[in-house]
Amino acid sequence: MSEQARAAAAPHPPHKMHAYIDVAVVVVVLAGTNLVAHFTTAWANIVTVPVAAVVLLALMRRRGLGWSELGLSPRHWRRGSLYGLAAVALVLAVVAIGAALPVTRPFFLADRYATISGALIASMIVIPLQTVIPEELAFRGVLHGTLHRAYGARGVFAAGSLLFGLWHIASSLGLTSGNRGLTGFIGGGVTGQVIGILLAVVATAAAGVVFTWLRHRSGSLLAPIALHWSVNGAGALAAAVVWHTTLT
Repeated sequence: MSEQARAAAAPHPPHKMHAYIDVAVVVVVLAGTNLVAHFTTAWANIVTVPVAAVVLLALMRRRGLGWSELGLSPRHWRRGSLYGLAAVALVLAVVAIGAALPVTRPFFLADRYATISGALIASMIVIPLQTVIPEELAFRGVLHGTLHRAYGARGVFAAGSLLFGLWHIASSLGLTSGNRGLTGFIGGGVTGQVIGILLAVVATAAAGVVFTWLRHRSGSLLAPIALHWSVNGAGALAAAVVWHTTLT
């Protein structure tokens, strides 16, 4: 086959304008999803993010994003699993040390995980299905793929991580009031709330960088999903253990 014939047969990359439009659509949908989930009804808080993640996935598949661009290609499962297992082991060790040290134990005293049964349900069901898998599908899957087409790897790391941090503003509004360790550290009231939100945004944006790096290195969503779950799920279980040992 001649050089010209090969060039004609090769798939053409999407027009840049189409890539920019895809990014804008994803960001607008995520912003709307966040507002509906946190400022409407309890049922909306439960179902909105998972539904939005699936809708975005279907929409961007129709717009031409491949399974590999979305981090869902089976050929990357093995590599993603290995990176994920290593990340989980590291987080479990850090959480165990943090829960054991007197200086950091108070930060685990989150009211919503005050019982073992509640923490188990949260870590094994609520956190994976309502938070971890939908957020990773939306951010390290769909948003990652659209940003990479439009801006490349640097855009993914910068914009994707910043947006992930901003995503957590609404969920951080009651952060200090529900955590005795944080309240004692940064104070209460409006000032404490603002500081808590800023800390949450910075922390989750930094986490977004790590999640994105895992996604980039492994090529799979399995790695950031595993790390994301271990941070949230292991933290919930550790909080219940700290509450239990503190009260007894």
